[in-house]
Parts: sequence; C-alpha cells; structure tokens
Amino acid sequence: MLSANHRTLWQATSVVVFMVGLSFASVPLYDLFCRVTGFGGATVQAKAVPPAEHILPRTIKVGFVSQIASDLPWDFSPTQRFVSARVGAPADITYRVTNHSQQPLVGIATYNVQPESMGAYFNKVICFCFDEQVLQPGETKEYPVQFFIDPDITKDATLDDVTEVTLSYTFFLAKDQSKALSLTTPEGAP
Repeated sequence: MLSANHRTLWQATSVVVFMVGLSFASVPLYDLFCRVTGFGGATVQAKAVPPAEHILPRTIKVGFVSQIASDLPWDFSPTQRFVSARVGAPADITYRVTNHSQQPLVGIATYNVQPESMGAYFNKVICFCFDEQVLQPGETKEYPVQFFIDPDITKDATLDDVTEVTLSYTFFLAKDQSKALSLTTPEGAP
C-alpha cells in the first residue's frame, strides 16, 4: 500500500504530465475548433469552388496582409494588395517568400480573416498555411491561394454592410527544423 506521501507525489506527477500533454494538444485542437466554427477569423477549408450558378453580383474587396515573426529572416508579401471578389466566384492570389539567411529554414504560416464574423464565409480552396515550407538560402518561392466567399453570406443580415475583408498570413520559424537539416546533411552521414 502506498504511503500518503507517495500517493501525493503520484497525483502531482500525473497532473503535471496531463498538463504538459494538454499544452501540446491545445494548438491543434484550437485550430480544429476555429476551422470548424470560423471562430477568431479562421476561414473554412473548401474542397471545391461552388457551381457557376451560385455566383452573385455582390462584390467584396479582399485585402491581403503579410507578417513575419522576428526570428525568421524571410521577406513575405502578397503579389497583389487587394482584389474585388464576386460572392461565390473563385479568386486567386499568390504570396512571395524569400529566405535571406545562409541556411535552409522551415517556416509555417497561419492566417486569419477580419472582420472575424466573415471567417465562416471565407472559403479557401488552395492554401499553404499550416504546412511546413522549406526555403534554401536566397531562395524565393510563390505560394498560391484560391478562395471564394460563400453565397450563404446573403442569409446573414449582420454582414449586409460588409464591403471589405482582410486575409492576413503570418510566417513563423518552425520549431522542428529537421526538414531543413536533412537538406544540409551529406548523404551517408548519421
């Protein structure tokens, strides 16, 4: 039988292990919650563009913003600052990224939409977010984004006055740089 001290130690250790596990699971769980609900300006990942008969005359100006975390020596910007998108019609944009460091680096982009209430109606079909992106020293890449604004927006009277939306991406240095390191390790090296 365990003494009271051993039982307390076991319980405290269990709580610490549970909290550490929860901290690792919280980011993907929160991301999943935001994607499903549109909470926090998260957009919806669409499988396909709606049929042409769902394209509406209403247009919304979509602005594009880019940011880079301070520890990532990359340039990152949209190739266009805005587009005028018809509701239900697909729109395409690209973002350009350049690695200014002397080593390959892995970055991961996150995004949001403002106003937040538009997140549930802003559908991305093609997106580079949440995927590890590896850039060689001095390399420049362009990443496509295809999106559409869901025609169901017309059923939400609270968004009748919305004429502008901003899609914002932020690139962060990935915690796991093993993809970049594997590119610099000679073949046959451990």
